[in-house]
Amino acid sequence: MVATATSSDQITDLLGQEADDLLTHEAKVSKSLLHLPGPDWVERIFAHSDRNSQVLRSLQQLYGTGRLANTGYLSILPVDQGIEHSAAASFAPNPIYFDPQNIIELAIAGGCNAVATTVGVLGSVSRRYAHKIPFIVKINHSELLTFPNDNDQVMYASVEQAWNLGAVAVGATVYFGSSESTRQIQEVRAAFARAHELGMATILWCYLRNNAFKQDQDYHLSADLTGQANHLGTTIEADIIKQKLPENNGGYQAVAEATGQKFGRTDDRVYSELTSDHPIDLTRYQVLNCYAGRAGLINSGGASGKNDFAEAVRTAVINKRAGGCGLISGRKAFQRDFKEGVKLFHMIQDVYLSSEVTIA
Repeated sequence: MVATATSSDQITDLLGQEADDLLTHEAKVSKSLLHLPGPDWVERIFAHSDRNSQVLRSLQQLYGTGRLANTGYLSILPVDQGIEHSAAASFAPNPIYFDPQNIIELAIAGGCNAVATTVGVLGSVSRRYAHKIPFIVKINHSELLTFPNDNDQVMYASVEQAWNLGAVAVGATVYFGSSESTRQIQEVRAAFARAHELGMATILWCYLRNNAFKQDQDYHLSADLTGQANHLGTTIEADIIKQKLPENNGGYQAVAEATGQKFGRTDDRVYSELTSDHPIDLTRYQVLNCYAGRAGLINSGGASGKNDFAEAVRTAVINKRAGGCGLISGRKAFQRDFKEGVKLFHMIQDVYLSSEVTIA
């Protein structure tokens, strides 16, 4: 067992007034309905699927690296923000990360399972680092140089490029709900099928994009809409689902009422029996939509701010207790001093290593 630097008392202190509520909450949907992370994760979940032996080896390498090795949990450094949010907005707070080498060094020092970034970043240092930490190549991106800015995901790399530079997995984004989503789904489905043929794992950023989802609240973060996005992502055989932590619910009804048009289909029991307004219940519904957890749910860390350590620990506690399999944290780590970034990763990982933070 890896020694932890963050004690249960420190985790409680960081959670503040929410500590008792988050650490003792009993989930509305029983954990007995879920496939939960554990040391045998790859064998238990994927060995009976259609994934070939090379994919199983890649998944085992991914789950078997870093401080969370062989726990069933993941801690991943993603740095695709240089395209998604612009290099200036991403790296000006800490210019050392304009150099790809420092991105990889942060992931290694932080004890991460893997580093997920662009083909350019990984290709520039692949011979030096591909054997030291698992690579995840993010193959599509949305950029902010086109005017007016447009929300679309365009392929920047091929699956073959990812395989050639030594990646164990490919990642991609689909903007579910957007006018471009049908094309994106088709492109990513084909890419994931090819990645599996070549023996790589697949990770899907299941994000929502539609102006109609912003009403009295931002329903891009609703449990019902993000849950359906997760279900669609698992359907095209994403092995791991990346999703934002849910903050509300009732997206279907809110959009229909605001637009006066019928939108999607849902069931009242989603809101009365399968969820509550508690963040752990909302996140459990996301896990439930990942084929009851067969595709591991990793939640994103969000933007950097004044309370990054407390927010990161809170997100990790919610994800773990909901039945998720880890965090993928970028800006909170690389937009600060290197040593502080390493500390943040270790604090996140300590939540998953703690026997006192249990599954609700």
